[in-house]
Amino acid sequence: MRQAAGMKSRTDGMWWGTAIEAPDPSGLARFYAELLGWHLGHEEPGTAIVAASPQGPFFVFQQAEGYRAPVWPPVDGEQRPMMHFDFQVGDLDSAVAEAVALGATMADDQPQENVRVLLDLAGHPFCLCLDEG
Repeated sequence: MRQAAGMKSRTDGMWWGTAIEAPDPSGLARFYAELLGWHLGHEEPGTAIVAASPQGPFFVFQQAEGYRAPVWPPVDGEQRPMMHFDFQVGDLDSAVAEAVALGATMADDQPQENVRVLLDLAGHPFCLCLDEG
């Protein structure tokens, strides 16, 4: 098996992804699977995984006891967003409508004309970005 560039212990075909804490991992996994057109690859109590393909990338949603949703925009003394997803879209209004229909909410603060900040079912911010370049 050929070794992949980068981390020496990884080889081609090994999966990779991002782990996200959530109060309801299965619900959040279903939300992103629908939003992105990915498939629900694995589900068990406390963990659910969505994947773009069998090789990834993956989003792993894990149960978090005492979960506190991040606050957008960040506020001193409150739970800060530790990361967020950016998704390029071809039609910003349609993409926002689709996300809202799946349960996302618009954030009150919208800092850019070509970007919409939304909150997923667990309150994590994510951005829909119109790149006309």
